[in-house]
Amino acid sequence: MSKKLCIETVGCQMNVLDSELVVGSLRRQGYSLTTEPTEADVILFNTCSVRQHAEDKVYSALGRLREHKRRHPHKVIGVLGCMAQKDQELIRQRAPHVDIVCGTGQLARLPELIAAVKRDGSFQLAVSLDRHEASRPEVERSFESYDPLRDPTVRPSPFQAYVRIMIGCDKFCTYCIVPSVRGPEQSRHPEHIAAEVRQLADEGCKEITFLGQTVNSWKHDFGDGRRWRLADLLLHIHDTPGIERIKFLTNFPRDMSDDLLDAVRDLPKVCPYLHVPAQSGCNEVLKRMKRLYTVEFYRDMLARCRERIPGVAISSDFIVGFCGESEASFARTCELVRTAGFKNSYIFKYSPRPGTKADELFADDVPEEVKKRRNNDLLAIQNAVSLADHRRYIGRTVEVLVEGRSKTSLKHPDEDVPQLTGRTVTDHIVVFPGPDRWAGRTVRVAIEEATAFTLFGTVVEEPNGSGAGPRRVSLPTV
Repeated sequence: MSKKLCIETVGCQMNVLDSELVVGSLRRQGYSLTTEPTEADVILFNTCSVRQHAEDKVYSALGRLREHKRRHPHKVIGVLGCMAQKDQELIRQRAPHVDIVCGTGQLARLPELIAAVKRDGSFQLAVSLDRHEASRPEVERSFESYDPLRDPTVRPSPFQAYVRIMIGCDKFCTYCIVPSVRGPEQSRHPEHIAAEVRQLADEGCKEITFLGQTVNSWKHDFGDGRRWRLADLLLHIHDTPGIERIKFLTNFPRDMSDDLLDAVRDLPKVCPYLHVPAQSGCNEVLKRMKRLYTVEFYRDMLARCRERIPGVAISSDFIVGFCGESEASFARTCELVRTAGFKNSYIFKYSPRPGTKADELFADDVPEEVKKRRNNDLLAIQNAVSLADHRRYIGRTVEVLVEGRSKTSLKHPDEDVPQLTGRTVTDHIVVFPGPDRWAGRTVRVAIEEATAFTLFGTVVEEPNGSGAGPRRVSLPTV
């Protein structure tokens, strides 16, 4: 009988990639995927510790499985990733029915951990001891050899893939738990990255996204006087046959170098899209966050990006309600979002994380209702900016890499043409009518309507260049 695996992923693109690698390794052990936990022989939760809500979601799911585990003791339940690395003892206290706790640096060991549980029912713990432990050479070798175990069925789409080019972080922002749970900053060897990109291209992947906690901090010293940075890596993999688009995230503002911006401008396959978190528009708050730059520096960086890369799209992250954030501080953040022209921003309420410097040094002194109000206010400002940005595209024709059917758009009731979705080179989401066979192809779409989140249009040129697309389908109400 086939063995079944269910994996639930919470958190960032790093976790999505980790889950793909886990699925790839367990498929080689004979497992097939199911989305129903009660049908699975192995149930895994790949976790995030950046915000409390993400942890609460995992504990709630584990609680629902307690009775199921009691009735089916042979089932294996595992907690992976950042929560596992940070809170192994707490997980055992709150969810004693969990069989495996496996940290971010030990995911390659999952097949042996599962086998041990099945063999004798023993609890399995595999975490890196500390940042020094995570930097040992054998851990880096595990990281490098594990990444090529890929599984296209759990990617964003069969034609898009994440490629990790570095792990860990050395920035130590006071609010962030990542340096503790993912260890010190380590950059992968460029040839290992290039080999993985070639493999993905051979599997039909058209778009790759390089991942790193501060991806533009990537560097490699060859030991012979050559020292590469991200711009050199982009040039190195740019001409990989089959790859049409290259993206990278997330960027740290202080490491946005001119040579990197020039590479984005000059290399045709590199998308003119940058995700550069600001986190706050107030210098006092940035200093408490230990972000290592000022608002003035960040604004100058934005201007430099737009000067060197005409038409570049830039998105950002913001935390509201951080320790000591006054109404005046929040107003400065609102002004930055109102005037910076971000394509979009991801906005989060501050959540104290045990083990961070902010939790140790500062009081969480902004009431929850104030955090909620500021979150909603800043989101409203960003939505207005995003809508204005999107409306600029009405009447223009853009190239879209088709990802597949839109999850939110059903077939038009009078037409037998589904709604497809894809993204432009600037990462704008586009929805348009077209046949399923276009998935993985690039089409030209005339934009006719826009919301703050999505562009809507009609294909004017099919992938083979033969002319007009399918007959006109009415657009969703916007």
